[in-house]
Amino acid sequence: MDDSSIDAARTLADPVRRRLYEYVAQSGEVGRAQAAEALGIQRTLAAHHLDRLADAGLLEVSLRKVSGREGPGSGRPAKLYRRSAGELSLHLPPRDYELAAHVLAEAVERHGAEESLHAAAREEGRRIGAGHRGEPLDELLRARGYEPGEGVEDDAGDGAVRLRNCPFHTLARAFPPLACGLNLELLRGMLEGRGEDGERARMDARPDRCCVVISKNNER
Repeated sequence: MDDSSIDAARTLADPVRRRLYEYVAQSGEVGRAQAAEALGIQRTLAAHHLDRLADAGLLEVSLRKVSGREGPGSGRPAKLYRRSAGELSLHLPPRDYELAAHVLAEAVERHGAEESLHAAAREEGRRIGAGHRGEPLDELLRARGYEPGEGVEDDAGDGAVRLRNCPFHTLARAFPPLACGLNLELLRGMLEGRGEDGERARMDARPDRCCVVISKNNER
């Protein structure tokens, strides 16, 4: 735990800022006017809170013309906000679960135990899914750190829901096959535990998104 994590938590304590942060996280990249309209607040108030979120390291800021025109008369670049790529954690008392996860992943790879890890992930997914059969899938996914979004479909037009993030991001960067395989089996197990077809979850890695896609609902 460091000062930046404490500052970020303090910043999100304000309910308006928290709603703005959640809106930006779900929307990708937004401007001040767009955020103000979405939350039903004044643009100046939205700008103030968005800048506070950026100062705390929770949002990244870029300047870009959104009119599509260039040259004189095209207007000034707009200030756009998107969720920061950095990660913050707050544990009281301080803990370092990420270090433990990396050490365990290294041991699994050294001893070729990927198959056992993936089997355990599927079993854990079934246990989780069985305990949430009556709950909407998107709510279950969000509770586990995923961001399924709404209306996010596969580019091929098959209606597959893409997850906007990976809850195991840093682990996936260091151990891609291991972490992505764990992720896939965990999600397949969650679907099976809910009485659905686990094969709806399939691997389809894309930049800046989760490596797994969940196809259209197809309950058994």
